Amino acid sequence: MNDTYAVEICPGDALAEGGRGVRFEVTIDGRAMPAFVVRYGGAVFGYLNQCAHVPMELDWQEGQFFEGSGLYLMCATHGAMYEPDTGHCVGGPCRGAWLCKLDVEERGEGAGAVVVWLPDERIRPPANPGAA
Repeated sequence: MNDTYAVEICPGDALAEGGRGVRFEVTIDGRAMPAFVVRYGGAVFGYLNQCAHVPMELDWQEGQFFEGSGLYLMCATHGAMYEPDTGHCVGGPCRGAWLCKLDVEERGEGAGAVVVWLPDERIRPPANPGAA
């Protein structure tokens, strides 16, 4: 694998526990793909924004990935329920499947930055990062 590099997605304080996520875009093998980050259990997690059942975006409104209790990510189209920390589907039509997890981390304290690590040979930041 070639080198990886970090791309800043948002300030850490943009993500509330079990709350609204932040969407962004990556390019995988030349194809633009939606992705997102959320905060759960005090940590930040990132996934491609694509249900494991049928490749539809999960959020029911932009950035709304959690179901009402804030304990699971939920596909607005199919009702599939995913563990936010693993991406494992625990309910719905794709039970047992997994979301495609991204390598993310939070740097610094307070308003530090959330970054995604992108492998050089397949995943790239969007062509215009300011627009994501």
